[in-house]
Amino acid sequence: MDESFSIFNLFSMMGGLAFFLYGMNVMSTGLEKLTGGKLEIALKKMTSTKIMSIILGMVVTVAVQSSSAVTVMLVGFVNSGIMTLEQTVAVCFGADIGTTFTAWILCLGGLDAKGNFFLQLLKPKSFSPLLALVGIIMVMMCKKNKHKDIGRIFLGFAVLMTGMTLMSDAVTPLAESEEFREKLTAFKNPVLGVLVGAGFTGIIQSSAASIGILLAFSTTGGLTYGMALPIIMGLNIGTCVTALISSIGVNKDAKRVACIHIMVKVIGACVMLPIVLILEEVIGLSIFHETVGFVGIAAMHTLFNLANTIMLLPFTNQLVKLSRIIVKDSKNSDKEETTNQYQIKGLDIRFLKTPSVAVETCRSATIEMANLTRDAINSALHALTAPYDENVAADVIEKENTIDKYEDQINSYLVKVAKSSVTGADSRKVSKMMHCVGNFERISDHAVNLIESVQECHEKGIQFSPECIHELTVITQAISENIDKAVDSYITNDLAIAHKVEPLEEVVDNLSTELKNRHIRRLQNDECTVELGYIFQDVLTNLERISDHCSNIAGCLIETDEKTNLHAYLHDIKENDEEFRSQFRQYTDTYFSKLSN
Repeated sequence: MDESFSIFNLFSMMGGLAFFLYGMNVMSTGLEKLTGGKLEIALKKMTSTKIMSIILGMVVTVAVQSSSAVTVMLVGFVNSGIMTLEQTVAVCFGADIGTTFTAWILCLGGLDAKGNFFLQLLKPKSFSPLLALVGIIMVMMCKKNKHKDIGRIFLGFAVLMTGMTLMSDAVTPLAESEEFREKLTAFKNPVLGVLVGAGFTGIIQSSAASIGILLAFSTTGGLTYGMALPIIMGLNIGTCVTALISSIGVNKDAKRVACIHIMVKVIGACVMLPIVLILEEVIGLSIFHETVGFVGIAAMHTLFNLANTIMLLPFTNQLVKLSRIIVKDSKNSDKEETTNQYQIKGLDIRFLKTPSVAVETCRSATIEMANLTRDAINSALHALTAPYDENVAADVIEKENTIDKYEDQINSYLVKVAKSSVTGADSRKVSKMMHCVGNFERISDHAVNLIESVQECHEKGIQFSPECIHELTVITQAISENIDKAVDSYITNDLAIAHKVEPLEEVVDNLSTELKNRHIRRLQNDECTVELGYIFQDVLTNLERISDHCSNIAGCLIETDEKTNLHAYLHDIKENDEEFRSQFRQYTDTYFSKLSN
């Protein structure tokens, strides 16, 4: 190697790579927080057509600046059962195209801006220091997290471009080195180029960083189109390593997502490399012997992925079938499915790398839990006044067991999410979920308690009087309405509905007090047995507790979103809020009139 390229140049190049990778990480994290996970979550909702899937894959990849991250998310979605294997293929093509956007940004550094102020201004080397200054001011001075995230994006870009500059400056001495040029001729062997590109990218797990290094080396003037293209094909294969690693320990279809990602790259390289060799060696196309620059590398990177998409998109079904041949279903697949039947969809640790996606998928699981709780409690409430049905009792108990598993898995997942870097909005969502899942679980426990009271009456051959059943019908209607309001307010995050829960909860308490007084009178008049009296008291206690948990759910939403102290809020509305008093009177009139009929 030429003496002008010393060990210190190598240190500078390694430092530049470190800056590049760190800047890319900071920028992609800021972009991901800024989008709030909306684009990523759209992946599971907007994959109805191939074209839409490709566009969505491109947009999400540009947003998070990593095709590997998108593929890892797809592995997680398939592993969780949120998406099917077939839905992911076109998204992968879009992600491959979207990742080329980074190379075009880096191309700005190669602009020939001599004597032109405006072109000079477009070079990232010129404006990135200003972005860094603006970014650090925003991070330090701004109060809103959204503005801080924008500042971090600016900082990440500035650090990324500093790393690019360091790498370019470090290899500059090689431009005059004949020894280096001689070594570069080894890359005239296209197979070696593919292997080196794949190996290096597989190690650093970033195709953008590999492209950055390739751009830096192109400044030496020793790299031709014929040398660079196989390396680009190789680095596209190497970037699949991240998806391959993420597929460890997942179900078969999730493994097939990574398999398809690799197949697309390998098939593309196997088809296009011979075409390139024919054009270069047989036809003698001169462009392959010309020195490549920044734009040439970015263009080849884009063309390779575009050509792959055009060539293989019509064969997505065949790619899926081939992946099923390569990753075969094991003999124990049925056993594995049984073992994992209580794994809640969406709670995949791979989403923790994109916290907003983890939060949103966790919220989806919590909504499923809320609806399951509503079904269980409504069945239990109906069972109080209906003829005994063993199937209904068994169904409520089974749902309660499932809800317990929801609580365990959601809480464990939320603890992991809370340790991640989440935005202010996501932090509030996590807080609400942590509070609400416990209340949903406790409501389901009370549903089982009600079923046990019904079973006790059935086993002892005793039953409530018609008057008692009428009273239970009225109070269960009120509780059922409050359950609907609490669950709907949580699912839709509608505070207007949440504000209606507390007035109805107060009415339920008053109804319970009235029913207890009526029951005491029945006992005094020997119109009811002591044994039935104990069961009736237990039922009323459980009904009150259910209503209390509805109040807790609505109160959590109000406290978190309106940033108010819940106890002070409840005291204030009961004393001073005319809307509360109006709703309370309305509910009182409705249910006490039913009680009198």
